[in-house]
Amino acid sequence: MNRFSSLGVSKQLVDKMSEYGVVNPTPIQEQAIPMIIDKRDVIAQAQTGTGKTFAFLLPILDKIQANSPHIQALIVAPTRELALQITEETNKLVENLDGIEVVSVYGGQDVERQLKKLQHHVQIIVATPGRLLDHLRRKTLSLSEVSFLVLDEADQMLHIGFLDEVEEIINETPKSRQTLLFSATIPEEIRKLSKKHMRDPQFIQVEKVQGPATTVKQVAIHTFDRAKQGTLIKLIDMHRPFLAVVFCRTKRRVSKLTGILKAHGISCDELHGDLSQPKREQVMKRFRDADIQILVATDVAARGLDVEGVTHVFNYDIPQDSESYVHRIGRTGRAGMKGMAVTLYSSADRKTLDEIESDLDIRIQKQNIGNSQEKKEDGKDSSKQGSSRKTSSQMDFKNRQETKGKKQKPSRSGKKKNPRSNQQDEKRTTSAQEKRSSTSKKGRGQDQSSKQRSYGKKKNSSSGVNRKSYRGGAKS
Repeated sequence: MNRFSSLGVSKQLVDKMSEYGVVNPTPIQEQAIPMIIDKRDVIAQAQTGTGKTFAFLLPILDKIQANSPHIQALIVAPTRELALQITEETNKLVENLDGIEVVSVYGGQDVERQLKKLQHHVQIIVATPGRLLDHLRRKTLSLSEVSFLVLDEADQMLHIGFLDEVEEIINETPKSRQTLLFSATIPEEIRKLSKKHMRDPQFIQVEKVQGPATTVKQVAIHTFDRAKQGTLIKLIDMHRPFLAVVFCRTKRRVSKLTGILKAHGISCDELHGDLSQPKREQVMKRFRDADIQILVATDVAARGLDVEGVTHVFNYDIPQDSESYVHRIGRTGRAGMKGMAVTLYSSADRKTLDEIESDLDIRIQKQNIGNSQEKKEDGKDSSKQGSSRKTSSQMDFKNRQETKGKKQKPSRSGKKKNPRSNQQDEKRTTSAQEKRSSTSKKGRGQDQSSKQRSYGKKKNSSSGVNRKSYRGGAKS
């Protein structure tokens, strides 16, 4: 007997889950599904990748009245990507169920297009808070008949600053609704929200200590900011991930790093809030299809992403707190699969890293990837190169000295004197010499001029050899 059937899920949905290879429920599904079927409000705390989406979708779909003209279920998500992901999963489950329509409502999409979809009988809405409030104010949809309200990734909605918007949305729904709150962490503000708007909620926590999945190997690499790019490229080359997500602190750093990785021949693209919705959807499709290997993203843009095959997560910038850390590395090691999370940190980041370890009661393995060894080797190489340059320079100097000594000997080559050199040397004669020359005998003046020309020839010849010797030394 299928274990989903024992939880009270209908045979039609059990068969559909089996088609996708999902037979055994996860711990969060085992605990949440019976409570939701029993019409209880639920606060479910479980880390990402544990099957929270199916935990609320399966019991809700079994209670949806097909062909009803009213919206019966509202699922609120913090980001467009997560809303689209939930919509996609829902559409897979209702593929063979007649009379159930699902519409996603989010910013960045054409409003007129959404309005056309909302004009049909829609039973399930998956929405982000901002665009949903826009429709409520336009009175283009009504939540007066909602039976199920799901707040997914509630802590992230709080983090983004959607708490007031969420309360406004809740007030648009009937008090008789069933409220389901799913989140990786439950901050105090979320607890206050639940006390205000939920009726005797049942609390579910899958793990005693809410930390990262045990299937994810965690490593912290010490580096410094100006070496981060080179360190990341070296790590990508070292681990060769099938698919990886790289997290940066800001949109600007995402764009800059993406350009650098592309310049090094790494297949990647960027994901952040400044991209248009069509561009974001295009990037995500390419990533899911493995057309690109690396997705460089901000925390908000990649929130709740569930992409099969993500083997690595790289925290290019250290997460601001333990909650962000859990959500980031939750992109890998999902559904029991193995993954690896690498966090780059500087000496200034060490305090934050220690706080993350303390909050989650974990110990992250510290590595160096040979940075100190490389510095030593670089120092040795530099010394060798310096020694080599010094030796070459010394030899070149010695050669010039020897050449100069040889050239200062009287020349017997019999070559013609250089007229230009003679003219230049004559100009260098001092005014005092010219005065003495004018009062001296003619023969003595000619002897002096001859001596100057002879010196000029020797100097010019020696200078030419020196230049030749220098160029030869440079090549060697």
